[in-house]
Amino acid sequence: MSWLPAFKIGIWNAWILMLFMALHTLIMLLIDKAMGTGNIYKKMGEVPTDSGEKRANTISTTLMYVLFAYSIFLPLKLGTLWFYAGILIYLLGISMFISAIITVAKTPMGQIFSQGMYRYSRHPLYLSFLIIYVGVSVASVSWVFLLLSIGWMVFPAMHVTFEERECLEAYGDEYQEYMNRTPKWIGIPKSS
Repeated sequence: MSWLPAFKIGIWNAWILMLFMALHTLIMLLIDKAMGTGNIYKKMGEVPTDSGEKRANTISTTLMYVLFAYSIFLPLKLGTLWFYAGILIYLLGISMFISAIITVAKTPMGQIFSQGMYRYSRHPLYLSFLIIYVGVSVASVSWVFLLLSIGWMVFPAMHVTFEERECLEAYGDEYQEYMNRTPKWIGIPKSS
């Protein structure tokens, strides 16, 4: 990995992998239409209202745009071990994302998401985004992209505090029990 960022526009740049991130909203809606009830965003919660939550959301979204813009100029290291390892990591992230969205789509309105990836992490969508970004970083052999990705994760990590507070208010003891048995990010489910 090089500390100097690569800036070269090309067809085989990281934007190909980041296209998924630009289309993730559409992908969520299509999965929900095919397998769910058609109200995925209503299930996932309200628009941020707290000023700290809005700020974290704005910075996170801005960093996502920066990562996408940088990916346009970031060549993939095709044919290298880095590329193949990065693609495997990337596909793991995509699989986690799709699995989590299927769970959200299939969960009835008013119930906690606790099946599928949500058995192993209370926030698999944010985690899948990070894994996707790490995969792109490895496939393009870019420390800069990796550092921006890790920097991006700080803001969703702040955002989950607000989300969990809202879930505790909405679901009470049921959500507290879920929090007690399921790690925030990833791992084997906690025992009761």
